[in-house]
Amino acid sequence: MKVRKAVIPAAGYGTRFLPATKSQPKEMLPIIDKPTIQWIVEEAVESGIEEILIITNHQKSSIENHFDRSLELEYFLESKNKYEDLELVRSISNLANIYSVRQKEQKGLGHAILCAKTFIGNEPFAILLGDDIVVNQKVPAIKQLCQVFNEVNSSVVGVQEVPKTDVSKYGIVKPINNINKSKRFSEIVDMIEKPSLAEAPSRLAVLGRYVLTPEIFPLLETQTPGSGGEIQLTDAIRRLLDTQKVYAYNFEGHRYDVGNKLGYLEATVDFALAREDLKDEFMELLKKKVNISVRETIK
Repeated sequence: MKVRKAVIPAAGYGTRFLPATKSQPKEMLPIIDKPTIQWIVEEAVESGIEEILIITNHQKSSIENHFDRSLELEYFLESKNKYEDLELVRSISNLANIYSVRQKEQKGLGHAILCAKTFIGNEPFAILLGDDIVVNQKVPAIKQLCQVFNEVNSSVVGVQEVPKTDVSKYGIVKPINNINKSKRFSEIVDMIEKPSLAEAPSRLAVLGRYVLTPEIFPLLETQTPGSGGEIQLTDAIRRLLDTQKVYAYNFEGHRYDVGNKLGYLEATVDFALAREDLKDEFMELLKKKVNISVRETIK
Protein backbone atom coordinates (compact mmCIF):
# COMPACT_ATOMS: atom_id res chain seq x y z
CA MET A 1 0.00 0.00 0.00
CA LYS A 2 1.34 3.42 -0.96
CA VAL A 3 2.34 5.73 1.87
CA ARG A 4 0.06 8.75 1.35
CA LYS A 5 -0.05 10.36 4.78
CA ALA A 6 2.52 11.88 7.09
CA VAL A 7 2.53 13.14 10.67
CA ILE A 8 4.77 15.97 11.86
CA PRO A 9 4.85 16.34 15.67
CA ALA A 10 5.23 20.03 16.57
CA ALA A 11 3.68 20.40 20.00
CA GLY A 12 6.82 20.81 22.12
CA TYR A 13 7.65 23.98 24.01
CA GLY A 14 11.05 24.53 22.39
CA THR A 15 12.71 25.43 25.68
CA ARG A 16 16.22 25.22 24.20
CA PHE A 17 15.46 28.34 22.17
CA LEU A 18 13.99 30.51 24.91
CA PRO A 19 13.30 33.39 24.99
CA ALA A 20 12.68 33.34 21.20
CA THR A 21 10.14 30.54 21.62
CA LYS A 22 8.22 32.24 24.41
CA SER A 23 5.85 33.78 21.87
CA GLN A 24 6.48 31.80 18.69
CA PRO A 25 6.88 28.10 17.89
CA LYS A 26 10.41 26.83 17.41
CA GLU A 27 9.16 25.25 14.18
CA MET A 28 8.57 28.76 12.82
CA LEU A 29 12.15 29.91 13.44
CA PRO A 30 13.54 30.60 9.95
CA ILE A 31 16.44 29.00 8.18
CA ILE A 32 17.32 32.17 6.19
CA ASP A 33 13.80 33.10 5.06
CA LYS A 34 11.86 29.86 5.32
CA PRO A 35 10.43 28.44 8.58
CA THR A 36 12.00 25.20 9.74
CA ILE A 37 8.73 23.30 9.46
CA GLN A 38 8.31 24.30 5.82
CA TRP A 39 11.54 22.48 4.96
CA ILE A 40 10.04 19.37 6.59
CA VAL A 41 6.72 19.72 4.77
CA GLU A 42 8.49 20.18 1.45
CA GLU A 43 10.48 16.97 2.02
CA ALA A 44 7.22 15.09 2.57
CA VAL A 45 5.61 16.61 -0.53
CA GLU A 46 8.66 15.84 -2.69
CA SER A 47 8.40 12.24 -1.45
CA GLY A 48 4.87 11.80 -2.76
CA ILE A 49 2.98 12.43 0.48
CA GLU A 50 -0.51 13.75 -0.23
CA GLU A 51 -1.90 14.55 3.22
CA ILE A 52 -0.02 15.89 6.24
CA LEU A 53 -1.15 16.20 9.84
CA ILE A 54 0.78 18.57 12.09
CA ILE A 55 0.47 17.93 15.83
CA THR A 56 0.38 21.30 17.58
CA ASN A 57 -0.74 22.88 20.84
CA HIS A 58 -2.84 25.93 21.74
CA GLN A 59 0.14 28.30 21.36
CA LYS A 60 1.02 27.30 17.80
CA SER A 61 -1.71 28.72 15.61
CA SER A 62 0.97 30.54 13.60
CA ILE A 63 1.95 27.17 12.07
CA GLU A 64 -1.60 26.66 10.84
CA ASN A 65 -1.71 30.25 9.58
CA HIS A 66 1.54 29.82 7.67
CA PHE A 67 0.13 27.02 5.52
CA ASP A 68 -3.22 28.77 5.03
CA ARG A 69 -3.95 31.53 2.53
CA SER A 70 -3.46 35.16 3.55
CA LEU A 71 -5.85 37.07 1.33
CA GLU A 72 -4.90 40.46 2.75
CA LEU A 73 -1.20 39.87 2.09
CA GLU A 74 -1.95 38.53 -1.39
CA TYR A 75 -4.02 41.60 -2.21
CA PHE A 76 -1.27 43.90 -0.96
CA LEU A 77 1.42 42.16 -3.01
CA GLU A 78 -0.74 42.19 -6.12
CA SER A 79 -1.55 45.88 -5.71
CA LYS A 80 2.20 46.63 -5.53
CA ASN A 81 2.92 44.47 -8.60
CA LYS A 82 5.09 42.17 -6.48
CA TYR A 83 4.11 39.12 -8.49
CA GLU A 84 7.13 37.01 -7.60
CA ASP A 85 6.43 37.39 -3.90
CA LEU A 86 2.73 36.79 -4.55
CA GLU A 87 3.45 33.48 -6.28
CA LEU A 88 5.79 32.48 -3.44
CA VAL A 89 3.12 33.16 -0.80
CA ARG A 90 0.38 31.37 -2.72
CA SER A 91 2.57 28.32 -3.35
CA ILE A 92 2.89 27.66 0.39
CA SER A 93 -0.84 27.11 0.82
CA ASN A 94 -0.85 24.78 -2.20
CA LEU A 95 1.94 22.47 -1.05
CA ALA A 96 -0.38 19.66 0.11
CA ASN A 97 -3.54 18.98 2.06
CA ILE A 98 -2.35 20.06 5.50
CA TYR A 99 -4.33 19.55 8.69
CA SER A 100 -3.64 20.04 12.38
CA VAL A 101 -4.74 18.59 15.68
CA ARG A 102 -3.76 19.71 19.17
CA GLN A 103 -1.96 17.57 21.70
CA LYS A 104 -3.71 18.75 24.85
CA GLU A 105 -1.06 17.45 27.24
CA GLN A 106 2.69 17.08 26.80
CA LYS A 107 3.04 13.33 27.36
CA GLY A 108 5.84 12.54 24.94
CA LEU A 109 6.41 11.70 21.29
CA GLY A 110 4.42 8.46 21.46
CA HIS A 111 1.40 10.30 22.81
CA ALA A 112 1.74 12.95 20.09
CA ILE A 113 1.68 10.27 17.39
CA LEU A 114 -1.36 8.68 19.03
CA CYS A 115 -3.20 11.96 18.41
CA ALA A 116 -3.03 11.08 14.69
CA LYS A 117 -4.89 7.77 15.01
CA THR A 118 -8.18 8.94 13.47
CA PHE A 119 -6.41 10.82 10.68
CA ILE A 120 -4.29 7.82 9.69
CA GLY A 121 -6.98 5.16 9.87
CA ASN A 122 -5.81 1.77 8.58
CA GLU A 123 -2.92 2.96 6.41
CA PRO A 124 0.87 2.94 6.72
CA PHE A 125 2.16 6.43 7.39
CA ALA A 126 5.31 8.49 7.58
CA ILE A 127 6.60 10.46 10.56
CA LEU A 128 8.97 13.39 10.15
CA LEU A 129 10.24 15.03 13.31
CA GLY A 130 10.41 18.81 13.09
CA ASP A 131 13.82 19.01 14.78
CA ASP A 132 15.55 17.22 11.91
CA ILE A 133 16.17 18.68 8.47
CA VAL A 134 17.75 16.16 6.10
CA VAL A 135 19.25 17.35 2.82
CA ASN A 136 19.51 14.96 -0.12
CA GLN A 137 19.16 16.59 -3.52
CA LYS A 138 18.46 13.29 -5.32
CA VAL A 139 16.09 11.33 -3.07
CA PRO A 140 14.52 12.91 0.06
CA ALA A 141 15.08 10.94 3.25
CA ILE A 142 11.46 9.99 3.88
CA LYS A 143 11.10 8.87 0.26
CA GLN A 144 14.02 6.51 0.81
CA LEU A 145 12.15 4.97 3.75
CA CYS A 146 8.95 4.72 1.70
CA GLN A 147 10.86 2.84 -1.00
CA VAL A 148 12.17 0.38 1.57
CA PHE A 149 8.66 -0.02 3.01
CA ASN A 150 7.37 -0.91 -0.46
CA GLU A 151 10.08 -3.56 -0.70
CA VAL A 152 9.68 -5.19 2.74
CA ASN A 153 6.02 -4.28 3.50
CA SER A 154 6.94 -3.65 7.13
CA SER A 155 7.67 -0.70 9.39
CA VAL A 156 10.97 1.10 8.75
CA VAL A 157 12.89 3.45 11.04
CA GLY A 158 15.54 5.79 9.68
CA VAL A 159 18.93 5.51 11.36
CA GLN A 160 22.44 6.90 11.14
CA GLU A 161 25.53 6.12 13.19
CA VAL A 162 26.24 8.63 15.96
CA PRO A 163 29.34 9.16 18.12
CA LYS A 164 29.61 7.18 21.34
CA THR A 165 29.07 10.36 23.32
CA ASP A 166 25.64 10.80 21.72
CA VAL A 167 24.05 7.36 22.06
CA SER A 168 22.30 8.35 25.29
CA LYS A 169 20.39 11.07 23.42
CA TYR A 170 18.51 8.78 21.02
CA GLY A 171 16.65 5.55 20.51
CA ILE A 172 19.29 2.96 19.55
CA VAL A 173 18.57 -0.13 17.43
CA LYS A 174 20.02 -3.64 17.42
CA PRO A 175 20.01 -4.95 13.84
CA ILE A 176 20.27 -8.62 12.87
CA ASN A 177 22.86 -7.81 10.20
CA ASN A 178 25.49 -5.13 9.94
CA ILE A 179 24.26 -1.90 8.38
CA ASN A 180 26.66 0.15 6.30
CA LYS A 181 26.83 2.08 3.04
CA SER A 182 26.72 -1.07 0.89
CA LYS A 183 24.01 -2.82 2.92
CA ARG A 184 21.76 -0.01 4.08
CA PHE A 185 18.94 -1.85 5.90
CA SER A 186 18.34 -4.80 8.17
CA GLU A 187 15.60 -6.29 10.30
CA ILE A 188 16.02 -5.24 13.92
CA VAL A 189 15.60 -7.34 17.03
CA ASP A 190 15.64 -4.67 19.73
CA MET A 191 15.44 -0.93 20.39
CA ILE A 192 16.36 0.98 23.52
CA GLU A 193 15.37 4.58 24.22
CA LYS A 194 18.28 6.76 25.40
CA PRO A 195 20.50 3.95 26.74
CA SER A 196 23.78 4.44 28.53
CA LEU A 197 26.83 3.64 26.42
CA ALA A 198 27.18 0.32 28.26
CA GLU A 199 23.56 -0.62 27.51
CA ALA A 200 23.55 0.50 23.87
CA PRO A 201 23.36 -2.44 21.43
CA SER A 202 24.94 -0.34 18.63
CA ARG A 203 25.62 3.26 17.64
CA LEU A 204 22.75 3.31 15.15
CA ALA A 205 20.36 6.01 16.32
CA VAL A 206 16.79 6.58 15.14
CA LEU A 207 16.96 10.06 13.68
CA GLY A 208 13.61 11.62 13.02
CA ARG A 209 12.23 9.61 10.08
CA TYR A 210 9.83 6.64 10.29
CA VAL A 211 7.34 4.73 8.17
CA LEU A 212 5.03 2.74 10.45
CA THR A 213 2.06 0.44 10.06
CA PRO A 214 -1.20 1.35 11.84
CA GLU A 215 -0.67 -1.54 14.29
CA ILE A 216 1.43 0.91 16.28
CA PHE A 217 -1.68 2.70 17.59
CA PRO A 218 -3.07 -0.04 19.91
CA LEU A 219 0.42 -0.30 21.39
CA LEU A 220 0.64 3.45 21.96
CA GLU A 221 -2.77 3.35 23.68
CA THR A 222 -1.45 0.87 26.23
CA GLN A 223 2.13 2.09 26.44
CA THR A 224 3.35 2.90 29.95
CA PRO A 225 5.61 5.94 30.51
CA GLY A 226 9.29 5.31 29.88
CA SER A 227 12.34 7.54 29.70
CA GLY A 228 11.64 10.98 31.18
CA GLY A 229 8.24 9.78 32.42
CA GLU A 230 6.84 10.14 28.87
CA ILE A 231 5.09 7.85 26.39
CA GLN A 232 8.00 6.93 24.14
CA LEU A 233 7.47 5.95 20.51
CA THR A 234 10.60 3.79 20.66
CA ASP A 235 9.07 1.68 23.45
CA ALA A 236 5.93 1.04 21.40
CA ILE A 237 7.97 0.10 18.31
CA ARG A 238 9.95 -2.29 20.50
CA ARG A 239 6.69 -4.03 21.42
CA LEU A 240 5.69 -4.06 17.75
CA LEU A 241 8.68 -6.34 17.17
CA ASP A 242 6.74 -9.11 18.98
CA THR A 243 4.12 -9.29 16.23
CA GLN A 244 5.76 -8.06 13.01
CA LYS A 245 9.09 -7.26 11.47
CA VAL A 246 10.57 -3.79 11.79
CA TYR A 247 13.55 -2.69 9.71
CA ALA A 248 16.26 -0.08 10.24
CA TYR A 249 17.41 1.85 7.19
CA ASN A 250 20.59 3.92 7.09
CA PHE A 251 19.22 6.85 5.11
CA GLU A 252 21.42 8.94 2.86
CA GLY A 253 21.59 12.66 3.44
CA HIS A 254 23.11 15.34 5.64
CA ARG A 255 21.08 15.73 8.80
CA TYR A 256 20.82 18.99 10.71
CA ASP A 257 19.58 18.83 14.28
CA VAL A 258 17.88 22.22 14.25
CA GLY A 259 16.47 21.53 17.71
CA ASN A 260 19.75 22.70 19.21
CA LYS A 261 21.54 25.98 18.70
CA LEU A 262 24.69 24.70 16.99
CA GLY A 263 22.73 22.52 14.59
CA TYR A 264 20.48 25.46 13.78
CA LEU A 265 23.47 27.70 13.11
CA GLU A 266 25.13 25.04 10.95
CA ALA A 267 21.97 24.71 8.85
CA THR A 268 21.72 28.49 8.49
CA VAL A 269 25.33 28.79 7.30
CA ASP A 270 25.15 25.85 4.88
CA PHE A 271 21.82 26.89 3.39
CA ALA A 272 23.07 30.45 2.91
CA LEU A 273 26.20 29.20 1.15
CA ALA A 274 24.02 27.08 -1.15
CA ARG A 275 22.00 30.07 -2.38
CA GLU A 276 23.08 31.85 -5.53
CA ASP A 277 21.77 35.19 -4.28
CA LEU A 278 23.68 35.01 -0.99
CA LYS A 279 26.69 32.74 -1.18
CA ASP A 280 29.36 35.12 -2.52
CA GLU A 281 28.65 38.02 -0.17
CA PHE A 282 28.01 35.70 2.74
CA MET A 283 31.30 33.89 2.18
CA GLU A 284 33.14 37.22 2.21
CA LEU A 285 31.36 38.13 5.43
CA LEU A 286 32.37 34.82 7.03
CA LYS A 287 35.99 35.25 5.97
CA LYS A 288 36.05 38.75 7.44
CA LYS A 289 34.55 37.55 10.73
CA VAL A 290 36.97 34.62 10.97
CA ASN A 291 39.96 36.83 10.27
CA ILE A 292 38.88 39.32 12.93
CA SER A 293 38.36 36.49 15.40
CA VAL A 294 41.81 35.02 14.70
CA ARG A 295 43.51 38.40 15.11
CA GLU A 296 41.74 39.01 18.40
CA THR A 297 42.71 35.55 19.64
CA ILE A 298 46.36 36.17 18.79
CA LYS A 299 46.32 39.44 20.70
